[in-house]
Amino acid sequence: MDIIILDLEWNGSYSKKVHHYVNEIIEIGAVKVDENLEKKDTFSMLVKPEIGKKLSSHIVSLTHIDNKELFECGVSFKEATEKFTEFARGSVILTWGTSDVLTLMDNYNFFTGDSEIPFLKRYCNLQEYCEYMLDVHNPASQLGLQTCADMLSIENDEEDLHRAYADAILSLKCLKKIYNKKKFEKYISKADDEFYRRITFKNKQITDINNPLVDKSQLYFICDDCGIRVEQLTHFKVKNKNFVAKFRCPKCRKQFNGRVSMRLKFDGITIKKKTFLNEPPKLPD
Repeated sequence: MDIIILDLEWNGSYSKKVHHYVNEIIEIGAVKVDENLEKKDTFSMLVKPEIGKKLSSHIVSLTHIDNKELFECGVSFKEATEKFTEFARGSVILTWGTSDVLTLMDNYNFFTGDSEIPFLKRYCNLQEYCEYMLDVHNPASQLGLQTCADMLSIENDEEDLHRAYADAILSLKCLKKIYNKKKFEKYISKADDEFYRRITFKNKQITDINNPLVDKSQLYFICDDCGIRVEQLTHFKVKNKNFVAKFRCPKCRKQFNGRVSMRLKFDGITIKKKTFLNEPPKLPD
């Protein structure tokens, strides 16, 4: 089993063709390793923009790629991806998070009319695997590559960050620190129709408590002190896209606010609950 860690850089370009901005890929970098993470080959290529003719100042500052270098040394998206397809044949593709895959899909759709990625047959989200191994999974804040490297005490030249090949190498260094073949293989998925439906699914916050997808039997709280189900004193109201109501424990009489957050994901609704003690009334000065 060959493994390829892929990283992309892109520039936001407005397209008159589709009447919105496209994250146009300007660099592809990758490292190929075997199942023991021994390096076998590398890939690094600049991609000449076809939608936008000028890089934004932010991207130039971030990547240190300038327009002259890109247009003199870059190749077309078609040529770059054809060469990468040959390089990646039969390999498991890893990216840090799913944004690179989604950007690839957008670029393939723009240039070919087909969103499916020809070299993507098996895939692993390396960010997700590292979050699991480091036990830092937090849906509200995903683990960044540099943060992961810091947690693993991996030295890295910050000037090399935000270049595709350098980020791919840093990703490999992180993987090597916490690589467990059996656990890693569980994070490899087949890039079939369900994979594409899952990766393009837009998570949505539910703000209608009467939504038929909402299981109202889950809208309860347990007293932290007594361990029993509490009484609901008020109806749920929507506040900052969450449901909030007042509750009281029938045993210790403690009152608190309960907040319920509901998010519709590909696999169904996730529910998160949090309690806040009622603030005491303010005393006059």
